[in-house]
Amino acid sequence: MDSLVSFLATPFLGTAAWQWFAFLAIVLAILAFDLGVLHRDEHEIEVRESLLLYSGYFTVGILFGLWVWFDRGAASGLEFYTGFLIEQSLSMDNVFVMAMILGFFGIPRIYQHRVLFWGILGVIILRAIMIGLGAALVQEFEWILYIFGVFLLFSGVKMFFSKDQEEHQDFSQNAVVRFIRKRFRVTDELHGSHFFVRLPDKTGKVVLFATPLFLALVLIELADLVFAVDSVPAIFAITQDPFIVYTSNIFAILGLRSLYFALAALMHRFVYLKYALALVLVFIGCKILLHGLDIKIHAGVSLGVTFTLLAGGVLLSLYSTRKSAA
Repeated sequence: MDSLVSFLATPFLGTAAWQWFAFLAIVLAILAFDLGVLHRDEHEIEVRESLLLYSGYFTVGILFGLWVWFDRGAASGLEFYTGFLIEQSLSMDNVFVMAMILGFFGIPRIYQHRVLFWGILGVIILRAIMIGLGAALVQEFEWILYIFGVFLLFSGVKMFFSKDQEEHQDFSQNAVVRFIRKRFRVTDELHGSHFFVRLPDKTGKVVLFATPLFLALVLIELADLVFAVDSVPAIFAITQDPFIVYTSNIFAILGLRSLYFALAALMHRFVYLKYALALVLVFIGCKILLHGLDIKIHAGVSLGVTFTLLAGGVLLSLYSTRKSAA
């Protein structure tokens, strides 16, 4: 018993092991409830259900942030909420890409939740690897934060002046899709909600085939990996605590995936959100570089500036597109 207590109290990446286990238990319990109860029977998720799901995930994230606040102090709580907000915001573009991927492969709405749900498990693993690597680099080479700052500054300026994405993209020419189709057996049509099916090949032998549902899942995972290149350094710019970085990331992604079905239909109205996100990246990049000059920006100020920029981008977008919405 004493050895178990000692193990649970052992620090891992600066945080007691029992806190990591508690976080993972909460996430797995939510996912089990989502798949095993709420979506045990496959059905199309409408906007109202999407908003209700998001409100549930959002509430859990906010409550977890309160626990961080009372357990670690106000500064850590503010850092969690800032990271939570930044990750949700920077992942908004990912919703547009996911919609394009699902649309290209012709995935019906009734199966889209399945793809997004199982994609979350991949995100949990991939983000853990990226954040663990980032934490190790920052701990060993503190100057790498300034590289993050320059990178975020450059990414923000590039995003601000970049052209909008095309509404349609030919993912059949994607290198990963071409590799999978060349190396593995892939069906041309869907087979219900299955990622893999057993079918006869040209010789009549029954073998395992992947379906377009699996291709969509792989591309969505890769898209998240690409977007994480911006979001992970952005949160490390706010805090170097791996526990806060990882938990705020995962709670934000859980909420955003549940909000997908509401956002996918409204993304065309967020015309100024890209500029708000770009300014957030520029602000965070400047914050890191100013820290090198011994000019520190309080966590509360960071949260306030981030929220103001994003809220302004959303409200301005909704106001400017109100006629088209009507």
